[in-house]
Amino acid sequence: MTVSSSNSVAETSSIAELLVWASSQFVDSDSPRLDAELLLAFALKKDRTYLFTWPEKTLSGDQFLRFQESVTRRIQGEPVAYLMGEQGFWSLTLNVNPSTLIPRPETELLVEIALEKVSSTDANVLDLGTGTGAIALALASEHPAWSVTGVDFSSEAVTLAQENKTRCGLTNAEFLQSNWFDSLDDHRRFDLIVSNPPYIDPEDIHLSQGDVRFEPKSALISQQKGLADIVTIATNAREFLAPGGWLMFEHGYDQGNDCLQLLQTLGYQQVETRQDLGDRDRVTLGRFR
Repeated sequence: MTVSSSNSVAETSSIAELLVWASSQFVDSDSPRLDAELLLAFALKKDRTYLFTWPEKTLSGDQFLRFQESVTRRIQGEPVAYLMGEQGFWSLTLNVNPSTLIPRPETELLVEIALEKVSSTDANVLDLGTGTGAIALALASEHPAWSVTGVDFSSEAVTLAQENKTRCGLTNAEFLQSNWFDSLDDHRRFDLIVSNPPYIDPEDIHLSQGDVRFEPKSALISQQKGLADIVTIATNAREFLAPGGWLMFEHGYDQGNDCLQLLQTLGYQQVETRQDLGDRDRVTLGRFR
């Protein structure tokens, strides 16, 4: 055994030993073994199946140093996605960086509902606060005839989304810098408006815990106990929806009732809240006119 202790590791350690060591270091992670596998595969520039096929192999000096550095940064709390510079979402692999939120599996529910509700073969779609472009590109990939527009207040996010459009080889999406609807032509109408907006209360204690500490606060927090941006989106979306168009957005687990009542008050029809795989309220949607 070449691992000298739980706090150190030798360059001659095997892949199997390195995985055991790294997993033991990630005491604050919800998925220490997966984190270790992803970072080691990334250091080796291989997929994860390589780790299980060749558990006895050792790393080169450069590979070992790269892995050690990523483990150290992960121990300090940096998200694995930022360390790797990419994250899977839907069927896509996207570039990520600290200028945007990391796409999360629960947000795929928004994509699923959009595909369920909008049957038009040539829909016009708007993604508000697009970030990496994850939602917009997932929808564009499923419906090549759809015209998808993603907007974000951050110019860095817009640049990243455009990079991901190129990476995914999609031509039916465009990305613009805009504070919600502000930069859009007043005459544009959309069959579907989707959003994963900031919805965390600025006083929420979770903002100082876990991976979220490294993500941009502007993409996380919203005033009025996390509802201010949702109110803005739901209010103004009515002017940009085509007749019978859908609005749907992600929100916090404890905001479902508030979002349901908001859409009903604003005149939306067929309003409902859907739950994620953990049975938590996650997406509220409604149809206008």
